[in-house]
Amino acid sequence: MRPEQASVGRPAERSRAEITAAAVELADREGLEAVSMRRVASVLGTGAASLYRYVATRDDLLDLMTDSTAGEYDLPAPSGDWQADLLAIARQARQIMRRHPWLPTMVMGRPRLGPHGVDLLEHMLDVLADHPADAERKLEAFALVSGLTALFVQNEMAAEDSSAPRQSAYLRHVAAAGSHPRITALLAASPGGGNARDRFDAVLTRALTGVLG
Repeated sequence: MRPEQASVGRPAERSRAEITAAAVELADREGLEAVSMRRVASVLGTGAASLYRYVATRDDLLDLMTDSTAGEYDLPAPSGDWQADLLAIARQARQIMRRHPWLPTMVMGRPRLGPHGVDLLEHMLDVLADHPADAERKLEAFALVSGLTALFVQNEMAAEDSSAPRQSAYLRHVAAAGSHPRITALLAASPGGGNARDRFDAVLTRALTGVLG
C-alpha cells in the first residue's frame, strides 16, 4: 500500500525488492545487528540517503525482510488432510528459519503480515476451510505454527552453540548426584534426546490438536 519510491527526486535506480534482498543477504551473513540503512546502501554501492526514497525507516526494512522470507514457501493445493498439510508448512518454516538465523527473533518479537505473509495465512485458512474450528482458533493455529517453530529453531541453534556441551555435562552431573530424582529419571528415559524432526513433528501435532481439537 506504500509507494514503491518517494514521489519526489530522481527516477528510480533501485527497486524495493533489490534493497530487501541485499538486507536479507547481509543479515544472513553478519546478523540482524549489521543491518542499517548505511550498510545496506554500501552493499548496493549507493548512499544511505538514497534508500530513504524507497524505505522510510529501518523498521520498515525489517518488515520487508521478514515478509520476503514468507515468499520462499511452496504452497500446493490442500490435500484434504489438514494435519499433514499444516505439518508440511511447519517443516518449511523450520527450513526457512534455519536459512535465515535472524528470522526466529523477528517472528517472536516483531510479528508482521505483508503480502507474502497474507498469502501464507490464506493458504493455511484454505487448508482448514472444512475444519469445524471457529475463525479465532484457526488464527491461533497460524500463530502457533510460526511461534512454536521459531522457538524450536532458536533452541536448535542454541544447542549448536559452543557452550552447549557444558550445559549437557552439567545436567549429567546433576543427574548423577541424585539430588534431583525427576531430572535423573528424565535423562535416563531419554539419554539421546531422540530425533529432532520426530520431536518437532510430535510437538507441533500435539499443539495443533490442542488448539483445533
